[in-house]
Amino acid sequence: MAHSLSAKKRVRQNEKRRARNRARKDVIKGQVKSFLSALASGDLKKAETELRATTQKLDRVSTKGTIHRNTASRKRSRLTKRLNAAKAKAGAKG
Repeated sequence: MAHSLSAKKRVRQNEKRRARNRARKDVIKGQVKSFLSALASGDLKKAETELRATTQKLDRVSTKGTIHRNTASRKRSRLTKRLNAAKAKAGAKG
């Protein structure tokens, strides 16, 4: 247990930051889920808008320092790759 005032303050700050970071990560997870469900349903227009929203949220969270910017970039790249593959598959059918 922290004894000094500064250590106690640090504990309080860490709790706040942890809660904030977890909330931001939960938002990202929910956004990615909605993108993947739109992609799975075959609605490419909705998937594109969801990807745009996901990209914005990833970028915002990475600028706040919750996740590393390369991690955000990697996730964005992989999701875009999945959308492009789905578009190519849909183009080959039609």
